[in-house]
Amino acid sequence: MLEPVYQSTYSADTEPVDVIVVGAGVAGLAAAGHLTRAGLTTTVLEATPAIGGRMATEKVDGFRLDRTAPLLSTSYPELRRTPGLDTLPLRPFAPGVLLHADGHHHRAGATPTLRSARGALTAARALASAPRLPRNQSRSPGRSAGTRPGRLGSPADQSRLAMALARLAATAPARLATRAEVPIAEALATRGFPPRTIDGFVRPLLAALLADPTLQTSSRCADLALHAFATGRLCIPEGGADTLPELLAAALPPGTVRTGVRATEISTTSVTTADHGELPCRSVVLATDARSAAELLPGLRVPEFHPVTVLHHATDEPPLGEPALLLDADRSGPVSHTAVISQVDPARAPAGRALITSTVLGTPPDPAHLDATVRAQLARLYRTSTTRWELLAVHHTPEAVPAMPAPHDPRRPVRLLAGLYVCGDHRDTSTVQGALHSARRAAHAILTDLDAHPTPQEEPLENAA
Repeated sequence: MLEPVYQSTYSADTEPVDVIVVGAGVAGLAAAGHLTRAGLTTTVLEATPAIGGRMATEKVDGFRLDRTAPLLSTSYPELRRTPGLDTLPLRPFAPGVLLHADGHHHRAGATPTLRSARGALTAARALASAPRLPRNQSRSPGRSAGTRPGRLGSPADQSRLAMALARLAATAPARLATRAEVPIAEALATRGFPPRTIDGFVRPLLAALLADPTLQTSSRCADLALHAFATGRLCIPEGGADTLPELLAAALPPGTVRTGVRATEISTTSVTTADHGELPCRSVVLATDARSAAELLPGLRVPEFHPVTVLHHATDEPPLGEPALLLDADRSGPVSHTAVISQVDPARAPAGRALITSTVLGTPPDPAHLDATVRAQLARLYRTSTTRWELLAVHHTPEAVPAMPAPHDPRRPVRLLAGLYVCGDHRDTSTVQGALHSARRAAHAILTDLDAHPTPQEEPLENAA
């Protein structure tokens, strides 16, 4: 892992800077990276001892345990556009997802990476015409069972599913954003998915992508999530979620990030801190979580949130045989999705041991017996005994993901006043992509207001998904 490049002190005689960023989460660090690359001097203040916000990883006996276990996509544009993330090592899951339905495992959604409408539809038609294994013919060892009629539909339904995903992949995000907006639960029937695959595949997939088990999320935001799924691969940062903020911090000049400095007041030209007095600057970016932002700027909207609970188990005998994201299409317990995460990223577990990470969405039922309830469900999902699995940690985050109910504005203003800006996943979409994009929007607004200019590598904001 990276060595910290941030400092835990702030000197009273520190020279004034162009921009002070309050909050060293993903959005704040990314904004500082864009501003620094454009030639502005920047300081990032973080109230806690560590950077990264919700992108945090706990180290326990050689295991690396993410607190909120966020899912990324290799197709997120901002992973390419943000300074420092060009070297971010991503570990992809197996293509598509693995679904547990009716006591069987089914592979679904494993479509090629698609870049054009013609290529998308050609690939989908090829999938539709590909020869199918006879129903009684077994697959090679280590492969999941073939598609069975029933909850996930027939082979024809699977072909129609591939076509629907291909059409989504071939549709520009800007066009998706012009569709009529309703809760995605109401819109699924109009998206071209075969009816038998909606409950068996699309609903559990969207619940996992959006952290929203009731699917009240804006259909426009859900379409963007499905577009990212159809054009890329689900993935995680190698070594833990904290790899991403550490790389962002490492791309900044030494001493840019100061931890343990709590802001108490902000204005367009200064930040007042609890222990270091008033710090002057030319502009301020507020990049904390939504609730903390509203405490510093009363009147800012605080959204509802989706709670997330992550359980980490260890075993010497890993289940499954592939790095797959496993969804429970039967909804047989509180776990939305799970994975033998050490098969996806071996760096997450010590040699000879396996790490299973499982995510519960919403408020957990009966917290006192959550582990026992989850173990029983995981035994069904992985088709193995979980009695001897070791519980390493349970991380419950009540405000893990800002909700995006319809109507949702995915481009909430980042410029509050000339000199005062705000960014974070609560200003765009509540994903890592949204946090990074809001940071770039805020940096662009600052550069415009200060009559500075982005470097030639800066891509137009309108190209972002």
